[in-house]
Amino acid sequence: MRARDHGIVIGTGTPGPYNAITDVPGVRVGHTTLISGDGPRVIGTGPIRSGVTVILPHGDSAYDHPVYAGLHWLNGNGEITGQAYIHELGMLGSPIALTNTASVGVVRDALTKIEISGLRPGTQAWSLPVVAECWDGSLSDIDGQHVTADHVLAAYARAASGPVQEGGVGGGTGMICHGFKGGIGTASRVVDGYTVGVLVQANHGVRERLTVNGVNVGRHLPESAAPHEGAGSIIGVVATDAPLLPHQCRRLAQRAGLGVARTGGAGENSSGDGFICFSTANRNLPPEALDIVPPKTYQVTALADTYLDPLFHAVIEATEEAIVNVLTVAETMTGADGLTIYGLDGKELSQLLG
Repeated sequence: MRARDHGIVIGTGTPGPYNAITDVPGVRVGHTTLISGDGPRVIGTGPIRSGVTVILPHGDSAYDHPVYAGLHWLNGNGEITGQAYIHELGMLGSPIALTNTASVGVVRDALTKIEISGLRPGTQAWSLPVVAECWDGSLSDIDGQHVTADHVLAAYARAASGPVQEGGVGGGTGMICHGFKGGIGTASRVVDGYTVGVLVQANHGVRERLTVNGVNVGRHLPESAAPHEGAGSIIGVVATDAPLLPHQCRRLAQRAGLGVARTGGAGENSSGDGFICFSTANRNLPPEALDIVPPKTYQVTALADTYLDPLFHAVIEATEEAIVNVLTVAETMTGADGLTIYGLDGKELSQLLG
């Protein structure tokens, strides 16, 4: 059950029909979830509580049809590949994948293979895929690097619009959030005729600081048995159909950090808190393909900066709600060395909020 199923309504904004990042037309999400083994951790064997999540920015090839994008780090103890290209050109030219820290390389290589498989005859790939990570080593044999290229291909093939599976799935399978079971969460807002969707991979926070709708509920909940509290990470992906330029995408990405703060996150020293935003509105951007001579000029549509404030608030609210959805959906999980991380009881949370 998601937050709203428990009567927990975040903010005042209106969500889209799925209250998910897939409310932005064309955006699709797919997961591969890896759960196997129990007992003591044996590197290379398990137990495994991991996976990968793939986000496709629109219905066509992201490699052939890039979109404007921007990126922001709240605290940079983490990794997002391909970020130099986004900073330099302001474009996203690949899917976005979320996984664990030790699997970034294999996921990146798998996305490159996907691009190569779709090449026109006689052409070459020029690939800088975007892969972001959080550490799932408390519950999973992370050093065993169990995510494979086939798992990435499967998540890519499963990517779909509509409702998004949340909780301990995909890249969020082994994540811990505010001392409770964490993982994947999503939410959306519709404002001024545009849709803003957010998807998070939540692996951050400290129990006593957990705040929902301005209420510090963490102090009223049992102490956490989770190791390394405050040393985790959160990755946020923001999508919108508002016509934004790269610098405006970066500004929306920044506001996701405020949503994290509203739930009690602080971008702690050992946390990797990275956010990427892309706009699907301008679909005529010339790709950086080696075999295509782009036009000398092209036209784009942009929203005036004066009208960004409602989108800022939409990102903040959707990020907060996505995190709360993670907590209310994710179920109790026992992982490596018998560590059990409990899910947050949504009914109890609702009662604490009055």
